[in-house]
Amino acid sequence: MRKFFGNIYITNRFFFLFGIIALLFVISFTLGLLFPIAQALIVVAMALVLAEVFMLFNPSVNVTANRVTTKVLSLGSDNHVKIYVQNKFGLKLDLNVVDEMPSQLQKRDFNFNITLLPGEEQIINYVLHPTLRGEYQFGKINIYAKTALGFIERRFPVAAETMVPVYPSIIQMKEFELKTMARIAHFHGVKKLRRIGHSYEFEQIKNYVRGDDMRTINWKATGRQAEIMVNQYEEERSQQVYNVIDNSRNMRMPFNGLSLLDHAINTSLIISNTALQKQDRTGLITFSDKQGSMLKADSSMSHLRKILDGLYHVQDRNFEANYEMLYHSIRNFVKGRSLLFLYTNFESFYSLERVLPILRKINMQHLLVVIFFENTEISDYTTNDCKNVEDIYHQTVAQKFVHEKYQIIQGLRQFGIQIILSRPEDLSINTINKYLELKARGLI
Repeated sequence: MRKFFGNIYITNRFFFLFGIIALLFVISFTLGLLFPIAQALIVVAMALVLAEVFMLFNPSVNVTANRVTTKVLSLGSDNHVKIYVQNKFGLKLDLNVVDEMPSQLQKRDFNFNITLLPGEEQIINYVLHPTLRGEYQFGKINIYAKTALGFIERRFPVAAETMVPVYPSIIQMKEFELKTMARIAHFHGVKKLRRIGHSYEFEQIKNYVRGDDMRTINWKATGRQAEIMVNQYEEERSQQVYNVIDNSRNMRMPFNGLSLLDHAINTSLIISNTALQKQDRTGLITFSDKQGSMLKADSSMSHLRKILDGLYHVQDRNFEANYEMLYHSIRNFVKGRSLLFLYTNFESFYSLERVLPILRKINMQHLLVVIFFENTEISDYTTNDCKNVEDIYHQTVAQKFVHEKYQIIQGLRQFGIQIILSRPEDLSINTINKYLELKARGLI
């Protein structure tokens, strides 16, 4: 009996009908002719309600549902979820499907209204856009069924509890893998670069074409063939690429629903996958006030899973980054000259000056690329029209912050340090382009 009353719900149509009947009873105190009409209506209404209750709670009534998700969800990407709903009853049913979403998404009214004929199955598709890493717990699928009368609903609770982890964006990683590894350089954001450097890995001798480096001309082959021939070299492989992520409080600032740290984590996964596809070795270092994850550079594809797990567990800390500790960690941990992508953020030139001597030391031993972020809200504000003196003041302050970013760029370039200043949403594209550029120039 408790189960019966726990799954029965009264609809608005029920209250509307019995509200009208109650109103007729009230009016019948002055108009006695309405009293028998009201009595007849309440008998008919109760009969309809009881009939719907018997139909819905018939043992043959059965509605099933099944939620299908990927094994992991991708951070900051659109993840598609499907719910298969089937009516196994002999009458048409109007259904309200309510999926119990993970608490991180803060969606309390996530429901779908569908109509199913006898034996019909429908697929409900929806998209999730998680902005936090971690474990997402899905609950039950609650289906509220009613007939064409629509006075009563019966709830069918479907046990579909499951936990799905949200990892750094595997979806974005696959998208950029297609763009960078296939010979389709016309994709937006992937530059087609002519190689102006070469390694010592000789590949073949070929005919000279416009744009080839004149220093690669093979004069002996040219004399034999009576036309200009050049040496072609293979791309340097098995180089070390490390993603160095600052997970201090500098990276907690949110943009487009994700923190700067999460933007850096997504890009690190993409760069690691791209480097592995190019037969380079890739590793991971995280730091804040204390040393975080440290993964030695490796070229095996199974190593990508270790990097993914390492990035999944990175959490921001409410402390300043310790660059002295980072320098000693790199010196002891990274053997041989490597390409280091350092993801951090500088909001003022003073914050750079404090760590610049350490960055110079790191750059003397490795090829360092400092990646920091453009404050898009401030940059966009500088282009707004000023309507009063207060707007002029605010815009002047905003321009000062933008100018400081370019001072930081000049300060780093002065000592030969590579830089990427990027809007958070363009970070992956700009970092991939920088990696391909450095390989094309033979700097790593």
